[in-house]
Amino acid sequence: MLLNDLPQMKNTTLTRCLAYAFSDTGGQLVFCVISFYLLKFYTDVYGISAAAAGTILLIARLTDAVDAPVWGIIFDKTHSRWGKSRPWFLWLCLPFAVFGVLTFLTPDLSYTAKVVYAAVTYVICSVLYTGINTPVTSILASLTSDPSERIKFTSFRMFGSKLGVLIVNLTVLKLVDFFGQGNDREGFMIVMPIFAVGSILLFLFAFWKLDERVKEQKKHMSIKDSFGAIKGNWPWVIIFISSLFFWIAFISRISISPYFWEYTLHRKDLIGPANSLDFISLAGILFLPLFVRLTSKRTAWLVGLAGAVAAQFIIWFGVKNGSLTLVMTGWILGIILSGIAMAMPFSLLSDSVDYGEWKTGIRAAGLLTAVGAAFCLKAGSGLGGALPAWILDWYHYVPNVEQTPRALFGIDVGFIWLPAIFYAIALIPVFFYHQFERLEPKIRQDLELRRNTASAMDAAV
Repeated sequence: MLLNDLPQMKNTTLTRCLAYAFSDTGGQLVFCVISFYLLKFYTDVYGISAAAAGTILLIARLTDAVDAPVWGIIFDKTHSRWGKSRPWFLWLCLPFAVFGVLTFLTPDLSYTAKVVYAAVTYVICSVLYTGINTPVTSILASLTSDPSERIKFTSFRMFGSKLGVLIVNLTVLKLVDFFGQGNDREGFMIVMPIFAVGSILLFLFAFWKLDERVKEQKKHMSIKDSFGAIKGNWPWVIIFISSLFFWIAFISRISISPYFWEYTLHRKDLIGPANSLDFISLAGILFLPLFVRLTSKRTAWLVGLAGAVAAQFIIWFGVKNGSLTLVMTGWILGIILSGIAMAMPFSLLSDSVDYGEWKTGIRAAGLLTAVGAAFCLKAGSGLGGALPAWILDWYHYVPNVEQTPRALFGIDVGFIWLPAIFYAIALIPVFFYHQFERLEPKIRQDLELRRNTASAMDAAV
């Protein structure tokens, strides 16, 4: 479906689509290792308690409450020959990669110093990820003004994201075992620089091949003006609330999954392969442009979130009946449907940027996407990592031993019920999105008229 659309693309040439896809692949080569394996790395490799690890993850996310809006304001004030968003791929790819490596180093320190080192390196890496990942979202509003083309770009981006996740989950643990020869500390110390170099190269390719074609706002915009684009922007509010709870659910599911496969099912060998199945979420994402055309954006979004809730119940039923087949069915369905729910907000944020400009005259793509995407992802990741970690600690999880029934119950709570609850909460605001989706044709027409009028006046002057 996606490839059949390529001949009709005006702004979405294949090279630009692939460059956009690789911008998210580059980020995932480092941050996916963090999302999937950092909690278990802290507890089982570096020797930090689950409670301390969860607190570190939360501290990093609280930092994002400050850095995401700051980054957004910086992006909106950026004026360079390369545009607003694109230059940050060039400027931040190396620092981000370096701190991604440092996050997985394990210096021989006292316990307190270990915790401090882990917190500092992860917080800095997290701040830099906000800085380099937010432009991946904010640049979409500048790549094209066509909502249907934005869906196509987003589908390619999701492909790139899932490709990065697949590469990490198929290889990282095997490479750690291969290079570490039983010493996971040494293994991660060798493997992470390899992924970091790949990340740098992919961001440089994205910088080289992407260009910002939608005319940017030239007038001076104060910080107050930037925040003014949020006022009355109800589509953005809906996206923000739903995305925040979605990421709490999604990250809690994947961060505690290694514990589930190893201790609940006694299938440690399934950790890598099960996480690698994240790639099949493309089964839904690749057909997303067609699904949206046949139904609506709101319907696609609702189906993704409701299906993700149902998948958690299938996993619960499989555990209750000792059926690995049912567990895997729920796991796979959850991956496919949560992939749809993940993709929709990234595309809709650009529409909310248009809505803000239409309603207030302020186009604040940087701030709206930094807070609406990066903050939600990072805050959700922090809570989604911290809550399962605290649950593990509350139920007396002890690493690398046979778990007690109490600890196994805690793992099931974190893996099954915590995601189900937050997916369900994320579903609620989406019901109210349809009234704003119906305005999109008028918004696009009005904005094009305003821009053409402004261009004509500038030419006359």
